[in-house]
Amino acid sequence: MTDRPVILVGCGRLGSSLVEGWLKTGGLDLRDLIIITPSSKPVAEAAREKGALINPDDEALARADRVILGVKPAMWRQVAADMDGKLAPDALIISMMAGVRASALSDGFKPRPVARVMPTTSMAVGEGVASIWAETDADLDKVRGLFAPVARVVGLADDGLMDAATAVSGSGQAYFFAFVDALTKAGVEQGLSPEQAAALASGTLVSAAAAMKQDGARAEDLIARVASPGGTTRAALDVFAQGGSLERLVSDAAAAAVARAAELSGN
Repeated sequence: MTDRPVILVGCGRLGSSLVEGWLKTGGLDLRDLIIITPSSKPVAEAAREKGALINPDDEALARADRVILGVKPAMWRQVAADMDGKLAPDALIISMMAGVRASALSDGFKPRPVARVMPTTSMAVGEGVASIWAETDADLDKVRGLFAPVARVVGLADDGLMDAATAVSGSGQAYFFAFVDALTKAGVEQGLSPEQAAALASGTLVSAAAAMKQDGARAEDLIARVASPGGTTRAALDVFAQGGSLERLVSDAAAAAVARAAELSGN
């Protein structure tokens, strides 16, 4: 065990995904984990079996050097109030919340340093992606050490870029799910059964992701490999490209996500 544990506050979707990922990959010694949760969670109990502490006394909290906030944005100020005086002055506050600026977190948890991360729930299987930001390289390394075992980590130079990163990755999974749903419906329109279309559409997404991960090539290069000139794939892509419609639609969607994050932050 390390001398100082890690606290995870909240074991909802993101928090549970993170713990599941650590359980799967061994990325964190669970004996170094403290979970604060108001209700019993299966993943928390699984972590307890590996040595994690669940809702321990204040003395245990005071030893932690990193505190991960996995609560809803509307709840973090209450968490800050509840933990006032219970955390070490140098404990790094790591937020997984969208739309809550570092400046607000600094005010709420001062004098402690803060960092932000926007991960995806695929951390649960060790295949997530996480955008991270911290004021210092040392703090960035502390965040990276927690998330690199379960996600591809992208460091950001500016907290202000977190909304854009959220629009691309944090929210982006839903864009792909929406496309799979649309592709499934298109397959049904062309004569496939709903079950066949769903299996083919979702399987194709997984296959495409595996190809990108294996090759490490740019998306446009991978498209060129599949879309032969004059072929069926090119005919479909030409429809997407009419008037730049796909690019414009995705750009507008990302801009809407960024705008909503700004509204949530009050900026």
